[in-house]
Formats: sequence, C-alpha cells, structure tokens
Amino acid sequence: MIPVAGYVGQSVGVLGLGRSGLSAARSLRAGGAEALCWDDNPDARAKAEAEGFECLDLGKEAVMSRLSALVVSPGIAHLYPEPNRVVAAALLAGVPVDNDIGLFFASLGSGAWVELDVPPRVVAVTGSNGKSTTSALIAHLIESAGKTAQLAGNIGRGVLDIDEPLSGDVIVLELSSYQTELARALTPDIAVFTNLSPDHLDRHHGMGGYFAAKRRLFAEGGPDRAVIGVDETEGMFLDNQLSAGQGDDRVIRISVERKLTGHGWNVYAKKGFLAEWRKGRQVASIDLREVKGLPGAHNHQNACAAYAVCRALGIAPRDIEKGFHSFKGLPHRSQLIAEAAGISYVNDSKATNVDAASMALRAFENIRWICGGLEKEGGLSGLTEALGSVKKAYVIGREAAQFAMQLKGVEAEVCTTMEKAVEAAMREAEAGDVVLLAPAAASFDQYDSFEKRGEHFAAEVLRRL
Repeated sequence: MIPVAGYVGQSVGVLGLGRSGLSAARSLRAGGAEALCWDDNPDARAKAEAEGFECLDLGKEAVMSRLSALVVSPGIAHLYPEPNRVVAAALLAGVPVDNDIGLFFASLGSGAWVELDVPPRVVAVTGSNGKSTTSALIAHLIESAGKTAQLAGNIGRGVLDIDEPLSGDVIVLELSSYQTELARALTPDIAVFTNLSPDHLDRHHGMGGYFAAKRRLFAEGGPDRAVIGVDETEGMFLDNQLSAGQGDDRVIRISVERKLTGHGWNVYAKKGFLAEWRKGRQVASIDLREVKGLPGAHNHQNACAAYAVCRALGIAPRDIEKGFHSFKGLPHRSQLIAEAAGISYVNDSKATNVDAASMALRAFENIRWICGGLEKEGGLSGLTEALGSVKKAYVIGREAAQFAMQLKGVEAEVCTTMEKAVEAAMREAEAGDVVLLAPAAASFDQYDSFEKRGEHFAAEVLRRL
C-alpha cells in the first residue's frame, strides 16, 4: 500500500466505494487522514463500514464543510454530461476534487522512497485502444529482462494498492481519460499516447474534450520522456507540442502506417517488421510475424510502444525480442481460445468500439465474425473498409437486427444470443477459418462487462469442441 501524504489529521471525502474508492480510503487512513465515505449503493456502504470507515452523505453542507478534499472514483461524472451532485457541491464549496491517481503522484517521494539508491520510475499509458495490452506488455518485458515491475491503474492492482517499490523498480500504470482528466498531479517519468479514436464522448463533451483529457498526462508537469503514436492528427499535434525540434529524442514517435526515419528517435512496424531509428540511422529490428501473442497491426502498434518504453529504460533490443515471444497476450484481447480441425477461435471481447473491432478484423483472414451489442455513438460506418476478410457475421444483442442492417456487403445472420451465434459459426466454419468475437459494441445490453461476454463466448466454444 502507498500511504497518501499531505492530509495528516484532515478529513477527506471518498465518493464511490468500488475498487479504487476503497483503496483510496485505506491509503488515506494509512497516511493519517480521516476518510469519510459515500456510495449510493447500500451494499458498498456496508462493505466500507465493515472496515471501520464512516459513511456520510458527502453532498450535505455540514459534511462538505469538514472536507479538505474530495476523491472521486472514475465511473462518477465530474464534469460532463453533468457533475454528480456531490461533485457539484464540492465545486460550489471550493473543496478540491481529485482521484486516486492524483493522490498517488502527489505522494511520490514521501517516506522511504527518498532513501532508495535508484528512485522507482513510473510509466503511464493512455490512448483509446491498446492501453491494457501495451501496459501489460511493458511490465512483461521489464520482468523478462530481469527487472521488477508492478502493473496498476485500470489493469492489475489499484494504484494505491501496490507494494512499496524498491530501488530500481518500475511502476506501469494504465490510465483512462476519466483518470487523466481529473487527477491534480500527473508526473510520470515516461508517458505513452497510443492512439485516438472516438470513445466516451458523452463524458468529455466531444472529441476535443476527449483529446484534452488525454493530453493532460503530458502537460501537468510533463514526463521526462514521451512515447507518442503519430498515426492520427492528434498524435502528430502532441508530438509537435512536446518536441523542441526534429532531433529532440525526449519524444519517441511510433507508427504502424508509415516509416519513420527522421533525425529524432523513431520506432515503426511495417509488414510485420519493427524497426528502431535514431539520429537518421537504423539501430535495431525485430520480426513480429511469429510472435503469437501479438497478432495484427494493432498489436504491432502496442509492440512499438512497449519497445520504445523499454529502450528508454535501457533494455537491450535482444532482451525485448525474447520477451515478445514469451508474451501470451491478455484475456479478451485477441485471445486464442482454442484450435481444432484447422479452425481458430479468438476472443476479442474488449473490442467495444468500431476502431478496436476494425483492428481485430484486419488481423485475421477467413473470419466468421460474432458481433453486436450496445451500439456506441457514431454508428458502424467506420467498419466498412475492414470487412474484406469476413465470410459471414453472426449478430448478437437486443438490437441485433438493426445492427445487422448496417453491415453493408456482408452476409449477416441475426442470432441475438451468444449461444446461437457460436453454434451457427462453429457449424459453418471450415479449416482455415477464424471464429472471432469482436463485438464493435458495448456489452451492457446483455452482460455486466466485456469480460463476462468474453467468458461466455469461450465457454460456449469449449463445451462444443
């Protein structure tokens, strides 16, 4: 646990008592603060009270007047579409609003950290797609090179739940736009921007607000080194703002759409080959085509980002290449469930938006595609160019018929349920086919989470083999 610094003897409100909220309350208490908690869910309050925390309605003026700060969980709206009532009360009362990420960075360097020979370093990863795989891959590569890494944030443990780091340790954080937008302190040693595509637009009032939330990771103090995906205009703009000139190697540019051979520090992947260029010369290359845990161009982008971070940490290319081959991938992200009779079964339930699904569709050939769910803003028009390898679509979800009508030029069967979709796809699949779950939609019309959806797909496949 990381004790929160700066609030000894003070009362701090904690709004939302899920994983990050309870973790923040515990760390505040460990740092000498009084954590006053609230969640609209009675069961969540009961769990906090069982740990000895006092639960009070933080929106009441008498309670808010006691607070030195309010810590808000990521799922609670703090700005758009409109602030939660407790957040609105804090804004009106002038109580600083923060989250567990801000508390973590504000507490860095306190306690035993200052006595370590080599200060721990923090790598923070944000972007629209690939954050989880990139973060997990970075941690894996660090550990496979014989160093110590802890994975936290949106993946792994809560950021305040990690162990007190030792000399030379690396902390890898996956950060969402909700987290980067609200955190009052953001000071990683290395920050990564993978890519940008429309997502969470209601929470950020459009693409401009969404990009601004991501950009804060690079603006609030600024990292010592930045790894920037430059395949979108926003990435190129961010690179331009952070760079002092073409030869500035504090920014490492990454791409899977074009060769980057300029005079700065560049990493790109084309046709399955990753290349590192520095000062106008190629210094290393890796063949990614046989790396089973990283199929497709979208995973090659993840590989470029992870490679760049590890090179910035001083890890040799040969050690990174070895780590690539031992990486098994993450559940629900291009996860190979099974292979039988020449047919592969792949779970990419995390492909909850059009851009992520397009990347998954481009990674395979001869696809029996299971898709559908709660459609996100913007429709499915962005999928059109990625459908060339789809032999047939099997559509699930409560609005399956409407979803199927938008899949122009592709044979689509309205299945509604996962059971019917898997049964039909497996019955019709032939040797060389890939039965791929890449929904291009949220899961909440039928499942509690994308993980539950992916687990159901895997279970339906495995029980039929």
